[in-house]
Amino acid sequence: MLLERFVMSINVTMPALSPTMTEGNLAKWLKAEGDVVEAGDVIAEIETDKATMEVEAVDEGVIGKILVPEGTEGVAVNAVIAVLLEDGESAGDIDSRGGDVSAAPAPAPKVTAEAPKAEATRAVAVPQVKGGGRVFASPLAKRIAADKGVDLSAITGSGPRGRVVKADVENAKVGGAAVPVAQAVAPVQGLPDDAKVNVYGMAYTEIPNNNIKKITAKRLTEAKSEIPHFYLSVECVLDNLLAARKELNETANGEYKLSVNDFIIKASAMALKAYPAANVSWNDDAVHQYYASDISVAVATPNGLITPIVRAAESKGLRAISDEVKDLAGRAREGKLKPEEFQGGSFSISNLGMFGVKQFSAILNPPQSCILAVGAGEQVPRVVNGEVRVQTVMNVTLSTDHRSVDGAVGAEWLQYFKQYIENPVSMLV
Repeated sequence: MLLERFVMSINVTMPALSPTMTEGNLAKWLKAEGDVVEAGDVIAEIETDKATMEVEAVDEGVIGKILVPEGTEGVAVNAVIAVLLEDGESAGDIDSRGGDVSAAPAPAPKVTAEAPKAEATRAVAVPQVKGGGRVFASPLAKRIAADKGVDLSAITGSGPRGRVVKADVENAKVGGAAVPVAQAVAPVQGLPDDAKVNVYGMAYTEIPNNNIKKITAKRLTEAKSEIPHFYLSVECVLDNLLAARKELNETANGEYKLSVNDFIIKASAMALKAYPAANVSWNDDAVHQYYASDISVAVATPNGLITPIVRAAESKGLRAISDEVKDLAGRAREGKLKPEEFQGGSFSISNLGMFGVKQFSAILNPPQSCILAVGAGEQVPRVVNGEVRVQTVMNVTLSTDHRSVDGAVGAEWLQYFKQYIENPVSMLV
């Protein structure tokens, strides 16, 4: 809670409960005029755009006047909402500025994005000394200072506008040498010199964004904001595919090793060939329908996500697809792909099954109209022809641009894909 000193009374102002808050609703007063409050007492409830939060008193005193009634909406941060009286004061002592709710509020404290050092303490203000050498301090701080023999004028106050509060006195040495008040969130020990701290006291380091990440972020933001995504999920039984993969790899004598993802690429391409209505991209003047199935495969690299393309995958065998994907992925991680090897494509695949992810939805890769999110295969009991059998099941989710591939088209394509996955021999015909 922000407090502001005017002559003797203390103005209670609308607090900023988050770095972005500019106004809030005064939902409820928990104290009435004439009530005595202690430091730490909850005096009101404030509604922000995110939550309802309790407001605690920083100082002790008596509620002299409530200026903003409960239920008031849109109260600006730093607007005076009540006046707190100290010992020996009465309502008649309230400064005219404190009693004028229409008075312009004090400027909101500027919130910086970071503190200069992770080990830095909370910024403290210079103590405010008025005419006659008086130091502004809370009544409780004065009493503790008297008991400890601490000189208040030698203490740097950490309260609003340099006001000395209880914690300042308790952390001061006898004689008045002040000890800085620690941050509300204790800094993590052993941090590097370049560590930074945000407005919430959280230590962090900056990892600069390279061009790939910046472009990817821009394209994904545009895709999610401007393209009407539509999602369709289906389960595929992998038992036949796994058996075929095992047999092919055993007969390869080490010359090649097929992955499940190689079958998924081939099945996607074959499904696009069988159902070309999904092999399209949206343009304002016309929908472009492609003749070849150019499959973009998402690859994670140290520099960010990139999607090398297997061109005309429907015309290539599983071994050719496997060799090409390994080559493209390897050069992608080394940053050696040519632009034509990752620009374009008519359909994308994002496979997180190797990480144990069972199901997810992917963001479209414009100008493409479809991207297939592939989850992990998992053995589950299923009822087949009235009998319970354990089958290996994989969930896939197709994200489509509903302008060019609506729900019916996407569902039709998934049926072809499922057929090829569950009967992999059909891809060879």
